[in-house]
Amino acid sequence: MNSNQDIIRNSCAIGTNTLECIELLNDEQKAFLESKTVQVFYQKGEVLTKQGAFASHVMILNQGLVKTYIEGKTDNLILQIFSPVNIIGLSTLFEGNAVFHHSTQAYIDTQVSLIEISAFKQLINQNSGFATKIISLLAEQSIITNGRFYCLTKKQTYGRLADVILCLANRIYKLQKFPLQLSRKEFAELSGMSIESIARILTKFKNDGLLEINSEFVEILDLEKLSKISMHG
Repeated sequence: MNSNQDIIRNSCAIGTNTLECIELLNDEQKAFLESKTVQVFYQKGEVLTKQGAFASHVMILNQGLVKTYIEGKTDNLILQIFSPVNIIGLSTLFEGNAVFHHSTQAYIDTQVSLIEISAFKQLINQNSGFATKIISLLAEQSIITNGRFYCLTKKQTYGRLADVILCLANRIYKLQKFPLQLSRKEFAELSGMSIESIARILTKFKNDGLLEINSEFVEILDLEKLSKISMHG
């Protein structure tokens, strides 16, 4: 069985409820936060934040599924996937920053709470417990991003796809059988491979008895073997 360190390092997403930090605020601070928050709905495929655009808010993802990515001239580099309930945009908080350094896009219909950055920073300055939790989230996101870079640059194609499938199962859906909400193209983008390679490897995994996959769901049938491919692939 993989350790928690391995799961985080080979992951693509924060796996815990990050709103635990909100519970560290007192009633007055919660009311202040609510007064600086607006609810926004995004449809599948819509862009929530644009790389290089003015950063006026951080987001709490309440419903849906989104990706954060660095835009390139020809390809995008996926940094993380976020599922409910998570805070997005913490990297904008460093002193002197005024823009988003990556873009965010909805994989499916998504609902978020937009919180003014100035209000968020004010709460960090006022509440040490809240600030400590935010630092912890930033540290975990850094570890995950570093792991993503290692996966994409050092692992073979089988290991890269195994990482993505295990991340979806362990960190996003928390089920070994989960809905297929990503297209083959999106799997390819996450894994840094072509669509043709994704189709070939998924067929191989299915024929080897590791996965069951159809148009509606993915089910991990042999978690141990898939984990070994993730670690050594």
